[in-house]
Amino acid sequence: MSADPAPNSAAATPYRVFPPVGKTVAVFTAAEGDLQAQATKVAAPLSAFIESADFSGVSLRLFTPTREKSESDSAAVAALAHLFRAGQIADVTEVNMGGKSVGAQLCGGEWLLLQGDVEAAPTQAELSPAGLTGQAWTASAGRANLVVQVPDLATLDTFTPDSAAISDLNRATDTTGLILYALESEGREDVSFRAFGPLKGFIEDAASSNMFACLTGVLAARGQLPAGAESIRGAQRQPGQFARLTAQFVPKATGAGGVWVGGKALQTEPDS
Repeated sequence: MSADPAPNSAAATPYRVFPPVGKTVAVFTAAEGDLQAQATKVAAPLSAFIESADFSGVSLRLFTPTREKSESDSAAVAALAHLFRAGQIADVTEVNMGGKSVGAQLCGGEWLLLQGDVEAAPTQAELSPAGLTGQAWTASAGRANLVVQVPDLATLDTFTPDSAAISDLNRATDTTGLILYALESEGREDVSFRAFGPLKGFIEDAASSNMFACLTGVLAARGQLPAGAESIRGAQRQPGQFARLTAQFVPKATGAGGVWVGGKALQTEPDS
């Protein structure tokens, strides 16, 4: 007779990251037993298993219901919020995910993770097959994305992604994702955007720290940031999954330096 492979998945604590909708993450306080089975059972889009945590840093393993992920800022933000609330970590720490260590800091009740420096530049691209017009930019904080401004919020919200057209556009520009943005919002955010990545394995991301970092670099290079701003808020507007992210940075003529991106993580009831 085999032993119980894992603790009960009810031990997971659910969090909503980058609310008001954002992403749902289940945080497990131990990484024991069959982690994939636990992630599948709890059925959250993301599960964060805490391998270790103290005042020197945090180590995580991350899963979807079907596979292990090497990294996820959303999952890390949920785990950090849980650990800090329990008094197990400092407000400045390092997070290890998939063998990579990333700096993290708590600012104004929000956990931000270091994305690094972003270089942005205009590029030539044939946008019409994807239903777009205007000047395209590339921006990279390790993975290059294509960034295009749309005229207004209505255009952003009604855009229907064509996976094949976006994939062709990314291949033609040697980029991995597409970011659309409008310099409007319904609230106090400085910019609204949507993020697409069929070459990365998803049609649209509800809350992408890396892609918001890339957008921040483009806004800085184009002179579209609020005067004197070293932090901005972004509304990521995937239909039905509105997310609010924060970026801190040093603006540069060619992008942004030392970009940190993150947001809030709120514990929710298990049945919410």
